[in-house]
Amino acid sequence: MLPTIQWLLTRRTLRLSVIEAGATADATADATAGANTSPVESARLSSAFTARMTAPISWVHSSDLDDPTPFLSRGNVLLTDGAQFGFGAAAELYDYDSYIARLIDTGLVGLGFATHFLHQGMPEALAAACARVGFPLIDVPDRVPFIAVIREVADRIAAERSRRMAWSIAAHKAISHAALKPTGLRSTLIELERQLSCWVGLFDATGHPVPVPGQQRSAARFAQPVRDEVARALRKGSRSSTAFTLDSGQVTIQTLGQNGELRGALALGRGVPLDRAENELVTSVIAMATLALEQNRTLDATRGQLRSALLELVLSGNVAAAEAIAGEVWGALPAAPLSVVAIARQTHSHFVLDALDALSLDADGSAFFAVRGDTVVVLVEAGAQQQFSALPSDLTDVQRDLRQLIADHELVAGSSSAVDYAGLGAALGQASSALRARGGQAGLTDFADIGDSGMLGVLQSAGAERVAHRVLTPLSDFDSAHSAALVETLRSWFANDCSWGATAAKLGVHRHTVRSRIDQAATILKLDLESFEGRLEAWAALRLLD
Repeated sequence: MLPTIQWLLTRRTLRLSVIEAGATADATADATAGANTSPVESARLSSAFTARMTAPISWVHSSDLDDPTPFLSRGNVLLTDGAQFGFGAAAELYDYDSYIARLIDTGLVGLGFATHFLHQGMPEALAAACARVGFPLIDVPDRVPFIAVIREVADRIAAERSRRMAWSIAAHKAISHAALKPTGLRSTLIELERQLSCWVGLFDATGHPVPVPGQQRSAARFAQPVRDEVARALRKGSRSSTAFTLDSGQVTIQTLGQNGELRGALALGRGVPLDRAENELVTSVIAMATLALEQNRTLDATRGQLRSALLELVLSGNVAAAEAIAGEVWGALPAAPLSVVAIARQTHSHFVLDALDALSLDADGSAFFAVRGDTVVVLVEAGAQQQFSALPSDLTDVQRDLRQLIADHELVAGSSSAVDYAGLGAALGQASSALRARGGQAGLTDFADIGDSGMLGVLQSAGAERVAHRVLTPLSDFDSAHSAALVETLRSWFANDCSWGATAAKLGVHRHTVRSRIDQAATILKLDLESFEGRLEAWAALRLLD
């Protein structure tokens, strides 16, 4: 901790004390200092006084100049013997208010006065001037040389710098070790939070939040003001660093990647500002993360191709060969029974694949994933519970983690029932159907949830209503152009088990009219409505649109 005036008062060898308002012998000075001050003003002065008492001291200077401020800087404490104030009547006429105002404007945190060197005691007007603005006035007693105060502060600053240097070396070492782990970026961010007692938010290139498993909880991490600031930084398209303040403290936004090719951004928040050593650690992490993201592009592509090849081996029945290869690179493949989860691939973000990579590593062989076309396919050990739609307490750990990952990243996904490796192809079809059933909406649908609705439900979940609309459009267009009722007649004909008489009675027309309309509909639809297949296609199209 850097030295403060409050800390200086604890150094017994210095015997320093602070002159409080009203502590001088003259009651007039006491009245001038604050007797007529309002409660609000008193609170303000008290707050200013406390802030300066606890502010870090950057250095201690001594001077008896009337205006020493050209030689001072923010955070300094000034020591003076008061020669500039004059003596006797001259000292009483000195403009102490202007003198103290100059010190405050320069950013000084306190003034030390040698009370028994040139003057006998503390000038009452000086004490009153300090009290009026909440400026700490330190009584430096007789036989305490200024150099002793300066040396005490210098030693403390040197000790603090040494301590911070040791902390910095240890922190950089911890960050480096984290970066070498298989989950490098994830482990690095968690270690950065631990070292700085802060929260860190990761965002992808579009400004979308990227949850990192293992991070401490924080409501501010992905708060809307943070998202908005990240979006503004990413829109610039260049490396940048911005800072702003939330109720919880200061937030710093750092973009990742190269100018014109940003890979994302980091947001870091803490109740107190970072010091120099901490900022250097953050800069190191940013450089490390950017380098890792850039270098991993080729490696990620190669590993991704190997994963995809292994998945194709498994789907083709060559499970033993896939297990042998996977064992050398990632470890064992998931044990049967297993579920298949199909996730719509987010082409704009590689962070989802990073998260799945971390999940599969943590799962220790209980999960495997690969990209297949526009879908990310995940194989997960199902255990006793064979549906992802079950309660979390009924799922395996890896199933719960995967479901949480899908929710955190707002992914679109579908899952299959549990199968062995021989049924993997059919399970992938189930998961793909469940994925299409989401209609692009974020979330997870289990195939069992749509399978209960029957074949039509499965077709509808797969988007078959669009095909049905295309099949029946020529018939609808004919009805509109000729004021006909072919669609209504066809629907009624199916509802009456394709009976000419029952349909005619239902519509109130002659049975020959019904037959004529059905023949005309068959011609327009180019379907043989005398055959089972033709009738099935027309009936399914009508039901799907209904």
